[in-house]
Amino acid sequence: MVGGSNGKGPPGSLSPNIPPGPYQPNRGTVSPVKRPTRKKAKADAAAALAAAKPFIAHHLVPPHELLSEPESAATLKSLGTLAERLPKILIADPGLRTDTKFVKAREAKEPLAGRLVRIRRPSATAGEAIAYRVLIANTGD
Repeated sequence: MVGGSNGKGPPGSLSPNIPPGPYQPNRGTVSPVKRPTRKKAKADAAAALAAAKPFIAHHLVPPHELLSEPESAATLKSLGTLAERLPKILIADPGLRTDTKFVKAREAKEPLAGRLVRIRRPSATAGEAIAYRVLIANTGD
């Protein structure tokens, strides 16, 4: 007999009597279980966390400074460029919360889109590196 060692060969065959393997299919029924929705729980947890902790600036976040409209125009003129050519930064960026002037302007609902932000980073070669960003409105608001 070729193959098969399940002992079901013809009577008198020389195949060994080997029991079936250890895997036995589960014959019980499984009732469907409704999965809990976690989106609301995650949103509630995030809201509670945001309300519980005040904002503390991290020591690695460089200070951001919101420029007034006249300062923004003067800076663009001294750089010799247009605002559209500068990198963008969202109004919701957490780094902006390091500037109290920005926080007050946002709470006062002032129009902030299009204004410049000055970012001062420490530099080993230059002492201080200054970068400018243009504020843009959030697309989700």
